[in-house]
Amino acid sequence: MSMWVLLQGFGLGASMIIPIGAQNAYVLNQGIKRNHHLTTATVCSICDVIFISLGIFGGGALLSSNETLLLCVTLGGIAFLTLYGTMSLKSALASDDHQEKQAEVMARGRRGVILGALAVTVLNPHLYLDTVVILGSIGGQFEGHERIVFAAGTILASFVWFYSLSIGAAKLGPTLSKPRVKRTIDCLVAAMMFFIAAHLAHGLWETYLG
Repeated sequence: MSMWVLLQGFGLGASMIIPIGAQNAYVLNQGIKRNHHLTTATVCSICDVIFISLGIFGGGALLSSNETLLLCVTLGGIAFLTLYGTMSLKSALASDDHQEKQAEVMARGRRGVILGALAVTVLNPHLYLDTVVILGSIGGQFEGHERIVFAAGTILASFVWFYSLSIGAAKLGPTLSKPRVKRTIDCLVAAMMFFIAAHLAHGLWETYLG
């Protein structure tokens, strides 16, 4: 029975984490650059541990009911996604030589990479909806030992996914770093960031002004 609960947690956790978003795009980019990519995967996974545990073990209802906190996170997320999307778009439109120089400039130390990973995680309202509210409400239906096993399954999915994405991107780095391929990836990342930011802004408009 415990193994089935673990698999349930793993499958549901994977379904929440794998769909492409700001967090995954950041992990992918750091992997391609091989710029502290394992540190990035670790930070994202640890953040998921915190938020998944918070949701499953009782914090989901409290967080989802705090409108002021969710509003601040959403506004911060819109600003960050717009900035990140703009940077990706500028990189995509730059010349090949300028791209290489820009890549050297943008290669950040471990501290900068950690702060970036925290930003795409903490300033992502979808994280709170997926890991805290949804996984929290489902995990809260289990009792005792089974709740712990369910949480372990969802957390395991996070570690497996982020490390697989990071290591896979690093191994494919030489191919993905080619100017034409990188330009395509930057365009896709920029489009996705702008889309998510617009979606969040539309949600705020509907909620407060609609």
